[in-house]
Amino acid sequence: MKMIVGLGNPGKKYEQTKHNVGFMTIDRMAAAHQVTFSHNQFEANYATYFENGEKVYLVKPQTFMNDSGRAVKPLMTYYQIQLAELMVVYDDMDLVPGRLRLREHGSAGGHNGIKSLISFLQTSDFNRVRIGTGHPERRSVVDWVLSPFSDEAQPLVDRSIDTAIEALEDWVKGADFMQVMNHYNRKG
Repeated sequence: MKMIVGLGNPGKKYEQTKHNVGFMTIDRMAAAHQVTFSHNQFEANYATYFENGEKVYLVKPQTFMNDSGRAVKPLMTYYQIQLAELMVVYDDMDLVPGRLRLREHGSAGGHNGIKSLISFLQTSDFNRVRIGTGHPERRSVVDWVLSPFSDEAQPLVDRSIDTAIEALEDWVKGADFMQVMNHYNRKG
């Protein structure tokens, strides 16, 4: 099995914000596989599909960003998902729009959704896809992450989401995460 979790905030007012780039990625992946988020359990909406006989979960926690672990941990426990089968997609202010970085572990780097996951999972050893949103120059971080992308940044972010989906698809189809990480980190 594989579980891909996109981090974001539920609700219409957050849909197009920088903090929801994880949700945007998961939504596009679900559309590509023609599946809907028809499951709602453990404070998460999720869709499933099969790839080469393996079940894939596309998950959007509904707990708000800062408490994402509260939804992810029970889902992983219930479906017996191992850490190596988990991938988390989220926004990263330290990367410019259009940049993408894959990592297999690391600190939260100030990201509250990742802090929550580390706390609930009691480890920082899980795979991640970080999508660049850029850093605010003269705005508060909260205002920045809860605002939409500029007209200039949106096409760059769209491209990085497409590249993230390519990487996720390679991983789901059985490619070793280290190989996927090395390939896509060179690309983006």
